[in-house]
Amino acid sequence: MLTLDLGDNSGWTELLLTHHDGVPIARVERCAVTQGSLAQDEIAEFLDELDDCKPETAAKWLRSYLPQVATIYSFQHLSGCDERDGDLALRAVRDHIWARGDAILQADAEGFSNEDGYHILWQFDDAVTGPWMMAVLVDDVWVPFKTDLANRRHRQAFLKGLVPPGAKLV
Repeated sequence: MLTLDLGDNSGWTELLLTHHDGVPIARVERCAVTQGSLAQDEIAEFLDELDDCKPETAAKWLRSYLPQVATIYSFQHLSGCDERDGDLALRAVRDHIWARGDAILQADAEGFSNEDGYHILWQFDDAVTGPWMMAVLVDDVWVPFKTDLANRRHRQAFLKGLVPPGAKLV
């Protein structure tokens, strides 16, 4: 169930996603980027964090993209997200919001995606593993591929803005 926590149907600022028995799955907040808003501060923080991020081509792209952002949607995962397909319900809400227009994702301790949902900026810790869908910017075109985050050669190529050798193009 999706219920309105703050605002009204046309100007909501906070939604609560729950299982039918009331167990909370996620809180979704919508904040317009306006002068002096928390969203404006968030954009400024993101821009400040880009200085040492790799690949440099993605950081440069984000420096031009982020100042154009009009709204930030925040998804706070709650206890019900990890049970009874709560993650699928949250993904459905996220996908519905994503479909409304050009959007990127940012996840703490992971990084940013591009508008197609491919991961473009490395902010993972060194112990990260597993398959991941990523993209690098080559001649102003995003080249998506699937990689293993634990593969050191793949990681080093990505950080240089290159498609890793042996990575599967998507």
